[in-house]
Amino acid sequence: MNALGDPHHDRYKWIALTNTTLGIFMATINGSIIMISLPAVFRGVGINPLAPGNVGYLLWLLQGYLLVTAVLVVSLGRLGDILGRVRIYNTGFAVFTGAAILLALDPLRGAGGALWLVMWRVVQGIGGAMLFANSSAIIVDAFPAERRGFAMGINQVAAIGGSFVGLILGGLLSIADWRAIFWVSVPFGIAGTVWAYVSLHDNGVRTPARIDWWGNATFAIGLTAVLVAIVYGIQPYGTSSMGWGSPLVVGALVTGVAFLGTFLWIELRVAEPMFNLRLFRIRAFAAGSTAGLLSAIARGGLQFMLIIWLQGIWLPLHGFDFASTPLWAGIYLLPLTVGFLVAGPLSGALSDRHGARTLSTTGMILFGLSFLGLLLIRTDFPYWTFALLVALNGVGGGMFSAPNTTAVMNSVPPSQRGAAAGIQAAFMNAGMVLSIGVFFSLMVAGLSRTLPGALLHGLSRHGVNSATAHAVAHLPAVASIFSSFLGYNPLRTLLVSPAAAHVTAAQWTALTSKAFFPSLIGSAFHHGLVIVFLAAFTMSAIGAVSSLLRGGKYVFSAHGPQEHVGDLTIAGGAVPGEVALESDIVR
Repeated sequence: MNALGDPHHDRYKWIALTNTTLGIFMATINGSIIMISLPAVFRGVGINPLAPGNVGYLLWLLQGYLLVTAVLVVSLGRLGDILGRVRIYNTGFAVFTGAAILLALDPLRGAGGALWLVMWRVVQGIGGAMLFANSSAIIVDAFPAERRGFAMGINQVAAIGGSFVGLILGGLLSIADWRAIFWVSVPFGIAGTVWAYVSLHDNGVRTPARIDWWGNATFAIGLTAVLVAIVYGIQPYGTSSMGWGSPLVVGALVTGVAFLGTFLWIELRVAEPMFNLRLFRIRAFAAGSTAGLLSAIARGGLQFMLIIWLQGIWLPLHGFDFASTPLWAGIYLLPLTVGFLVAGPLSGALSDRHGARTLSTTGMILFGLSFLGLLLIRTDFPYWTFALLVALNGVGGGMFSAPNTTAVMNSVPPSQRGAAAGIQAAFMNAGMVLSIGVFFSLMVAGLSRTLPGALLHGLSRHGVNSATAHAVAHLPAVASIFSSFLGYNPLRTLLVSPAAAHVTAAQWTALTSKAFFPSLIGSAFHHGLVIVFLAAFTMSAIGAVSSLLRGGKYVFSAHGPQEHVGDLTIAGGAVPGEVALESDIVR
């Protein structure tokens, strides 16, 4: 029976919320859980990620899941509008769970084992994309407009909070066994899949349409090419610290831009587009989507930079072994997670009554101010200052995300909810991939100016001969960053042994101590952090302006007289860009 006619409909909406929240939580946990457990994973398969030629495995394990998800969510959201959102969502839960089992069962060692993990992470990303693309639309279908903010607040806390929880969970599980980071998803995935197939059913508007094959193909090729270029652009190339000048990266960027341009041309002309660009004529949708993309880029870069800051500098300076820093980095970031978990549901519920503009704009302002605070504190900070600033970042992110997503989803016609949810998920996941490329490049650029001199002076002062000191000092800054990120002692990795460094045992002990490398690069790293956090603050400021310009609280109404404008059904005869008449606007 259709849920709208079901006497237990009120109960169904909570079933829909709980199941989709579980699905999105597992999908986002798996986006970040590997970030902090990579050292254990590479030890488990018996491969050195820092050896020449192996950086690609590292980057594809980090980025592959997010890249595939970002590429496919729009297509799968539109497919949900056509075939049924629950059908696509349920299939995604099954694919995601099956891939988790195969990841945990990796039977190979060395390069083969790493390739196995990369391949099944990509498949898991396909399942994750099906979950991302349809969960928001299923919730919006199940809840009345006046309760969607609260429901979306819960869902958004799961969607973004999962990425923070994944950091802590990855650190804890990787201590026991690297396979546990994949096994942890399996029981929840099996239960969630069975529950979804038994309990969920489509009660939204289904739009029969032909699949936009050309749009799907050009979008997938174009976005894949751009994101692949980003992955390889942050790897060293020749004598350069990054690969942005390599023919592969330049070619991939040109190809990606050309295909994405072709995609936009197709979508404006095809009768039934995969990516309905006309949705951007709705002010609330366009402003909220822009702010959401900027927030995703800033948030993804923040996670990556804070992990490097904690693991590579602050924790070793405070007596932690490099091998234990991944776990403790996750624990010391708990204030960020708590701030988000508290602010998200509360802001979502408040947005049902007061609208998104004030809450989301204030959230983005707090989000941006936290970046200014982080660039002003010293590299070896007092923890309470750091904890307050990252908690402020979490509160700002929570205040922004839930009301913004609710407002965006409320602003579109019911027949376009799957496409709209796909666009939002694409922006969130593409933003995460872009953030690592953008912020990593800014950090390397900042370090490249100051790190060689700091390393040369510090190594020479501690007895390393001139030739070795010059060689290490002029290695790409990427090597130092990746070493810190993976919980390796960078100088032990770069210098190899006392004999290779031409130093005494006492000098070797000093060079490879917990505090030497962090003290050596502290000022250089802070220079890079200033560049990164200024960029994040700028993005947040632009996002706050975009959020402010969203207008009143628009809720699309399917009641009353309607007329068609382009491919959108406009309620009450409103002009394009204003989906609802005054009577349909909730103040």
